[in-house]
Amino acid sequence: MGKTLRRIRTHRKAKQTINSLYDNDSYCLIIHYSCENFYNTKDGKIPRVTSIAVRYLNSAQTKSFSIHKVAELNQIPIHKINQNYDQLERDMLNEFYEFVEEHKHYKWIHWNMRNINYGFEALEQRAKIFGVKTFDIKVENKFDLARLLIDKYGENYSSHPRLNSIMQMNKISPKHWLNGDEEATAFENMEYVKLHQSTLAKVDVLENILKLTAEESLKTKSKLKDIYGISPQGLFELAKDNWLYSIILIILSALLGAFFGKLI
Repeated sequence: MGKTLRRIRTHRKAKQTINSLYDNDSYCLIIHYSCENFYNTKDGKIPRVTSIAVRYLNSAQTKSFSIHKVAELNQIPIHKINQNYDQLERDMLNEFYEFVEEHKHYKWIHWNMRNINYGFEALEQRAKIFGVKTFDIKVENKFDLARLLIDKYGENYSSHPRLNSIMQMNKISPKHWLNGDEEATAFENMEYVKLHQSTLAKVDVLENILKLTAEESLKTKSKLKDIYGISPQGLFELAKDNWLYSIILIILSALLGAFFGKLI
């Protein structure tokens, strides 16, 4: 299979997947979580989880799970959370996996939650450490929006870090947003409410990006060749995706036809 044809197929598949998620939002969830800085963990231990946010795509209602909420229910003051962290994290993850059990057949949309450092596997590992019963979400029900954007727009669609870059290009400025370094500092300073607010902000951002992408209004750095490749096949796919380019292609075809007709 040629490079251009592969690029076209990858683009088309990603576009169809995103549109399907957006159009069938009743069974779609957006998830994000905050945790200990995994670059600072010792002996290869999985980072401790601080908060998890899950948003229903169709209603924008958000279910949240957090250390400070569990602490409040157990009447543990904020300044004593570190002394009781294991108990609180266990209770939080238990509550989360009860939610997962009820929604394991939903589509779970995430951003780079792909490995043991940061991802579904990391959450499951932390839960197992505390003896929490976990429920597996099938691979086919997990959708990495970060990967889908690369597949749709090409690898050059944004600068690194991609999420921050795409937010700046589209003028998305969520309240309470923390970048990676700021989250690490917040964790070290035991600012768990601040971390949770950032997690909530990030599911809001992911929903916004998904919506703009499905509506073909997301601003990126991609050029047409990044998305479709340069070939007659690429031009044909471009025309199919955009009515303006379709008209231009029809006009060019008519002009070329008339030109060659005169030569003949």
